[in-house]
Amino acid sequence: ATVARQTGASAFRIAASSSGAFTRRHASSGSGLANLSRGTTMGPSAASTCRSSTSLASTMAAPAVPVMEAVSHPSYEVVQTDHITEFGANAILYKHKKTGAELLSLSTDDDNKCFGITFRTPPTDSTGVPHILEHSVLCGSRKYTTKDPFVQLLQGSLQTFLNAFTYPDRTCYVVASQNTKDFYNLINVYADAVFHPRAISDPMVHAQEGWHLELEKLEDDLTYKGVVYNEMKGVYSSPDSLLQREAQQSIFPDNTYGVDSGGDPTDIPNLSFEQFRDFHGKFYHPTNSRIFFAGDDDVLKRLELMDEYLNDFEENKESRPSSQIQWQKKRFAEPVKVRHPYPVSDNGGEDKETHMIMLNWLVNDEPLTPKDEITATILDHMLMGTSSSILRKTLMESGLGDAITGGGLMNELLQGVFSVGLKGVKPENVDKVEELIVDTLTKVAEEGFSDDAIAASMNTIEFDMREFNTGSFPKGLSLMLGTMREWIYDRDPTDALKFEEPLAELKERIASDGSAVFQEMVRDLLLNNMHRTSVEMYPSKTLEEEVLNDEKTRLSKIKESLDEDALQSIIDKTSELKALQASEDSVEDRSTIPSLELSDLKQEVTEYPIAVTENEADTGVTVVRHELGSTSGIVYADLAVDISDLSIEDVPLLPLFTRLMKETGAGEYDSVALSRRIGTHTGGVSVSPLISGVNQKGAKEGTVTTGEHFVTKLLISGKATADKTDELFGIFDLILRDAKLDSQAKIIEMLREAKAMKESGVQGSGHATVNARIRSRYSVLGYIGEKMSGLSSLDTVKALLDQAENDFPSLLARLENIRTTIIASRSCRDGMILDLTGDASVFEKIESSVDTFLNQLPGDANGDKLQDFYSEPHPWAAQAKAEMAAEAPLIDEGFVVPTQVSYVGKGGRLYEEGEEVSGSTAVVSKFLGTGYMWDNVRVIGGAYGGFCQFQPRDGIFAFLSYRDPNLAGTIDVYDGASKALLQSAADLENDPDALATAIIGAIGDMDGALSPDQKGAVQFKRWLINESPEQRQKYRDEVLNTKPSDFKEFAERLSGLKDASSAVVSSKAAFEDANTAGKSFTLKEVM
Repeated sequence: ATVARQTGASAFRIAASSSGAFTRRHASSGSGLANLSRGTTMGPSAASTCRSSTSLASTMAAPAVPVMEAVSHPSYEVVQTDHITEFGANAILYKHKKTGAELLSLSTDDDNKCFGITFRTPPTDSTGVPHILEHSVLCGSRKYTTKDPFVQLLQGSLQTFLNAFTYPDRTCYVVASQNTKDFYNLINVYADAVFHPRAISDPMVHAQEGWHLELEKLEDDLTYKGVVYNEMKGVYSSPDSLLQREAQQSIFPDNTYGVDSGGDPTDIPNLSFEQFRDFHGKFYHPTNSRIFFAGDDDVLKRLELMDEYLNDFEENKESRPSSQIQWQKKRFAEPVKVRHPYPVSDNGGEDKETHMIMLNWLVNDEPLTPKDEITATILDHMLMGTSSSILRKTLMESGLGDAITGGGLMNELLQGVFSVGLKGVKPENVDKVEELIVDTLTKVAEEGFSDDAIAASMNTIEFDMREFNTGSFPKGLSLMLGTMREWIYDRDPTDALKFEEPLAELKERIASDGSAVFQEMVRDLLLNNMHRTSVEMYPSKTLEEEVLNDEKTRLSKIKESLDEDALQSIIDKTSELKALQASEDSVEDRSTIPSLELSDLKQEVTEYPIAVTENEADTGVTVVRHELGSTSGIVYADLAVDISDLSIEDVPLLPLFTRLMKETGAGEYDSVALSRRIGTHTGGVSVSPLISGVNQKGAKEGTVTTGEHFVTKLLISGKATADKTDELFGIFDLILRDAKLDSQAKIIEMLREAKAMKESGVQGSGHATVNARIRSRYSVLGYIGEKMSGLSSLDTVKALLDQAENDFPSLLARLENIRTTIIASRSCRDGMILDLTGDASVFEKIESSVDTFLNQLPGDANGDKLQDFYSEPHPWAAQAKAEMAAEAPLIDEGFVVPTQVSYVGKGGRLYEEGEEVSGSTAVVSKFLGTGYMWDNVRVIGGAYGGFCQFQPRDGIFAFLSYRDPNLAGTIDVYDGASKALLQSAADLENDPDALATAIIGAIGDMDGALSPDQKGAVQFKRWLINESPEQRQKYRDEVLNTKPSDFKEFAERLSGLKDASSAVVSSKAAFEDANTAGKSFTLKEVM
């Protein structure tokens, strides 16, 4: 986990933009870090209100849940009952009589049930004790005695969310599941973990998860190891993270937010086991807890279950008062300036000598009213929410920097902060950026916002809020994060979810005074507020080396101060810890972890509605419809336009082209007017390339494809209420035909921003970089994807930027050719697909709009037929294959960046083209990742994440690590995987329970909760790739019937992984050490 900006997804009080330091333990789902190392990203918040002639409230309704009487239990008193009409939730706030613990029970119609328990955990230093404790409490407990019950739950539950978060002032533990039995299993493990963890009695847990001195031989150098220690070294390698840290600490000099709850690597080794244990005793008490439930499960069962744990305790009168968060007063007489270095490569030229500058305001030092909070959210959107928002637009168009820093309003903690600035700033322009920000805010305060700007922002926010679309992210968790915004500070939790009243108040104020309410807020909270800091980060070519040398010097002094007996004690403890980490849990310990039975699993694949009409109404366009039970009056639409006539040389331009379609204006609309039209009438519009492999006609399903058959589309996506469908389709047609591609200044701005973001991505998300690089060597689609968004695209962006600045006419010609090729093709209509998701009422209302739209689309309804990509190879395939030998050779590559950690990848071909891939591979791959990889890369190796990925369609398998202190050693771990898996296959022959656990976990990955638009998208993708329901069921059956022999076959294939190669993102020093250890790489300096 890293110190990162986090956003929730529900009411405006959840925070449309959220707070700074937010650390996460592990992931529960998703790509990239698979199931091991990255917290699930919170969806964007949707906060607020609408000012248009037709209120979205009239067409979007919350689910109707009958008001219920409060359920009583003798161990609790009912504090209050409430019905939250905005989300169709019945709320009961309880207080546990014996301990004083508060429990909020939300009853909704959502079967994705959610539980969370949150403790206020304000640190007083940067040793990272809340973060280390968050990791540690899930490493075994009184009832659940394995080394890491969290992993057992990952391996063998149907969880839809399983995670823990460390904020600057609180720690949250959250689970969710659609299966009631599984849900209660998860709650039991988490409740026992937080109240009775092994960690407070076993120093080995603190050593493993936090930090320890490691020494194997007397003559060796001492080293620091620990999962959180290495995680935070990764965080502190990121310039963006360093900037955010300095900003938060500068604005909060007097309270708990002025230290790093995640931990500073230089301070983490100062945390003793006794301090760690005492922190748990002080804050992890029921009296200091907030317990949350949401979903359709039984309220009485919730109360009974938690009472079993709470009854072990008496009320602690000191627990809550000692955890209260103190207000940071606005005490600066004048703005404060802060300067700090950030690391850059020592080979950087003048173009690398750029600074970052960010201005930060402490927004409030007393609670804001609900109306003020919603006003601030709308103001933030008008200033920063889109590329046409005035403050963001002014900064980006100034040419003073390459990309925005800060995200505007962050109001998830006790006090809000507003931050904004630029990165990629020349030293002489730093002061100009600060002046421009203040001048722009002054202009806003004087001139205000236009009516259409206000309407667009308010409609955008209100649509998101009322839609309450959290995707696969549990709605219950979004509601919990929303309540916690108030509840954790001893305020009313349900007030945080109510927006109708403050919304009405704001609309009334706007109706009478227009923009004045926003102008007043700019003056009061920003311009007249002297509690402001400007944080400047300047480049240092020596910082990385200085940090490494400081650590070496510190460790050297420690070693010199110890006698031989003390050093031998460290050697013994190192050996003891490694033996513990390598040991297997006993059968008795594993039996303590509650689990499901295979009979609890759903046997059938869930299919979603789909109706396909080719050449609808003789328009030449294929229309795909997904009629669901309810979509709350919203239509979700995707227009897919074929782009196969483009040359492969233009494919790397698609990310730029698709962004231009939406952000530079179209037809009579400039960029601002287009953005406001989208915001006023829709729930959002996006444009992206869609490139997907498909099953070849006549080929056996479930086999590795040749990689030559795929579809390539330009996907224009959007959503709107049914009565706004004409507007939505009008925008689709407008940006497809008439997007303005000729703004040189805007293109240069976009390319500079893209360059900055890609460089930052390599440094902070190196696992994604190396994964894409590995896959580009074996797969046509992997190669094309890497050209568009991987490391190769960074070189492309640099070249395009040079072309935009020095030969713009030729770049413009390429962009215009892309559009002409797409819409002027004789087969344009035949290559179009309109995919619609809605309910019966929506489809009835939009029928005429669909007919009109289909007839006005470009192309000839009687034009040529498109090439059949399901029978013939895609025209890009042959050239891509020819390029791969030169551009993506099978070599071990190392990408050098300034960093204190490594991202290590190795992969190859596990299955050849035409070979059948069983569903059992999903079970084995997950088993390998959550077992061997977890134990050896993360637990023993100390990396924040270790995982593996297998793609059945292309047969490619890859090992990956995240924020890894090792490089050569991690590759050795990868090379030992097949042998370990063979042993596991033998062990499973006599352990049917372990096999069942692995199967359950794989099914859990397949059966996540989906929002209405996701259901439509899933079924559309199934149809697009030409996958039959029979094949899906066959794959699921193979998962359910996985045998130990399947593990053996997978292991044997893994031992002979074909054409294996590695890709690593790391530092120059780490590559030098790896070379000494016999692992050599072809190196490339990235930054």
